[in-house]
Amino acid sequence: MRLIGTISPDRPLLVVAVREEAAHLDDRLPVLLTGIGKVNAAAALATVLAQGEKPSEVINLGTAGALRSGWEGVHHVVQVIQHDLDTDVLHTLTGRSYGAPLVVGKGDGPVLATGDLFVSEPAARERLAEHADLVDMEGYAVATVAHRAGVPVRLVKYVSDEAGDGAEHTWRESVDDCARHLANWVTSQGW
Repeated sequence: MRLIGTISPDRPLLVVAVREEAAHLDDRLPVLLTGIGKVNAAAALATVLAQGEKPSEVINLGTAGALRSGWEGVHHVVQVIQHDLDTDVLHTLTGRSYGAPLVVGKGDGPVLATGDLFVSEPAARERLAEHADLVDMEGYAVATVAHRAGVPVRLVKYVSDEAGDGAEHTWRESVDDCARHLANWVTSQGW
């Protein structure tokens, strides 16, 4: 975890998993590098939000795998789910719901599936495509922590790969270009 800059209530906090995804962000806004995965993202954001000033909003920027062919570019997620938590079984066992889908945007937009598995196998991609459009490893955790802290949240993802065979190779080759597009998106917002 690394916080770059100072959080203030008049500016958003950019939350990014790794420095490669933040490579082209400037220093106008604070950036929280969380590390990869749900635990790292949740722990880092909860720690920072508990320390004092809260930002005007949390914006989770990052790469995502496309679960259907033809998806590319920047996407504003409207709903996020966990793909590696068996909510139905947990409800059957306990009678309580855990890990319900979270609404993080309005209108039409993609559903993001978050999990600690880097999706690079066609079978996993096909299974996830039944419920979501994109896949990442931090979005659900960031949204959960922001919601619990009462801070508005947006998930903005740039498609880096097609979450199938060779995804890890494609991600390594495309992450710098993805980071450039994400930084351009931030600039286009006027911050």
